[in-house]
Amino acid sequence: MVFKRREKLGWAAWIREMVYPRGGFKRATRYVIHRMRRVPDTPHRVARGIFAGCLVGFLPLPGLQFVGAWLAARLVRGNILAALLGTFNTNPLTTPFFAVLAMTLGHWIMGIQAPLNADYIASAFAHAGADLWFNVKAIFGPETARWGGLKQFWHEIYVPYFIGALLPGIVLSAIAYWLTIPLVSAYQKARAAKAKDRHERRRKIKAALTEAAHRLAHPRETAAGDDSRPGEP
Repeated sequence: MVFKRREKLGWAAWIREMVYPRGGFKRATRYVIHRMRRVPDTPHRVARGIFAGCLVGFLPLPGLQFVGAWLAARLVRGNILAALLGTFNTNPLTTPFFAVLAMTLGHWIMGIQAPLNADYIASAFAHAGADLWFNVKAIFGPETARWGGLKQFWHEIYVPYFIGALLPGIVLSAIAYWLTIPLVSAYQKARAAKAKDRHERRRKIKAALTEAAHRLAHPRETAAGDDSRPGEP
């Protein structure tokens, strides 16, 4: 399996790996690229899968990125495994910066006049979380559900984030698409050439072993053949 580990990680180790991989982001990026190049499919299908996965990775879909990547890959007829790998384009260190950029762009597109700072965002999350917890308790009690904080979060945080992430997400995913095609194509050609060379070497070794075995099994025929070579007395 592609994502299966030999040793299972605990919760603390898993969270640490998500924030900062053990081998660093450079090694993690190289691993994803390596796995992407080895995907057994045509370069264009792999590239479409990477496009779908990268785009979904930029969107605010917590816990649903793999599902979204699968659906997007099916929609664009891309490679599903490449789409799943493409969702690793974001991480907890870079996501906050992209989120601020996306929400700023989304607020500008939607014409929302709100102070987009840490206090405002934290307050929106806090009110939405409080309303969500209150509504869960209201299911089992006499209280009436309240939606003010959730509506504010939806209209002023989530929807602007989603809309603002689409444009830069499409641009960056398109760049990844065009970079993937020559990368995968060159890798597959080099791998095919190496496989052809290995096959040719194995064929020659097999032929030599077969000839040697024939000589050992039929020494008289070999000797007679050597005596009848032209140009010898």
